[in-house]
Amino acid sequence: MDKLETPASMDGRHRPIPAGARIGHVHLRVADLERSIAFYAGVLGFEITQRYGNQAAFLAAGGYHHHIGLNTWESLGGSPPAVGTTGLYHFAVLYPRRVDLADTFRRLVAAGIPLDGSADHGVSQALYLRDPDQNGVELYWDRPKNEWPRESTGALTMYNRRFDLDELLRLEA
Repeated sequence: MDKLETPASMDGRHRPIPAGARIGHVHLRVADLERSIAFYAGVLGFEITQRYGNQAAFLAAGGYHHHIGLNTWESLGGSPPAVGTTGLYHFAVLYPRRVDLADTFRRLVAAGIPLDGSADHGVSQALYLRDPDQNGVELYWDRPKNEWPRESTGALTMYNRRFDLDELLRLEA
């Protein structure tokens, strides 16, 4: 495919995706299934909903069928992609409450899992890290929509500011 047809070139055929559309799940190739389950279930707290022996597992929150699929079908014992190659930058897990994000941050600290970074984006607060296979993971909480920073025109004005992690750790459930 040399040239992708863009909405501007589609002569009015462009329709936006429905407002209720969501990213449903992510499926990751991993080198070691048990190590990945220890991270996603043991540290982050996802529940295993189904398992296919030592080759695949599906994990979820809140009784959903799966938010994360893990498999070793093409990657058993494999290495992470080399720096400078294309692929997944990160996937994001949205927490319903800020205290839930704080609880997960405490789990990361207790497990000795380092952050790649953190940020306050105005619309959200986020923690960035890597899973055992070096996949990027964003853990975040959205501020209520009425608190999102906006210009006088109503356009969003997201930013990248320091996220006070000490203050996050002081939150109690």
